[in-house]
Amino acid sequence: MNDDIRELLPRHRSDFERADAIVSKGYPAVAPVLPELFNWLQDCNWPISRTIAPFLAGLGQPIVPVVRAILEADDDIWKYWVLTQVVANAAAHVGESLRDVLTRIDTHPSQGEIIEGARDAAHDILSALGQQPSTDE
Repeated sequence: MNDDIRELLPRHRSDFERADAIVSKGYPAVAPVLPELFNWLQDCNWPISRTIAPFLAGLGQPIVPVVRAILEADDDIWKYWVLTQVVANAAAHVGESLRDVLTRIDTHPSQGEIIEGARDAAHDILSALGQQPSTDE
């Protein structure tokens, strides 16, 4: 089964046929390839990101470990895209599960997180969750 689902992974940024096919498999079929699906959100100007991002946002709790790994890594623009296209559109419990890392990005952002907008995105998500946002700049 893992090999079958891997065959459906998109091969280029406009591979709508495979993107639609893998999305149609749903969860838990895509569980083995969640990290690879998130790779297509490294630049949400890529056309298939518009198919993949809403699908991932709708998966709920299973995406939390992958999102956490992205938010704890060094690719600040990827953080921005994942926050704005997935976490901001996911069920509130996803944001709650990531509250600690969102709070770190909001209150102690790296220079890159500020420049790429990840800090503002984390701030907005925390506000939506009802946390008093920081006022530090």
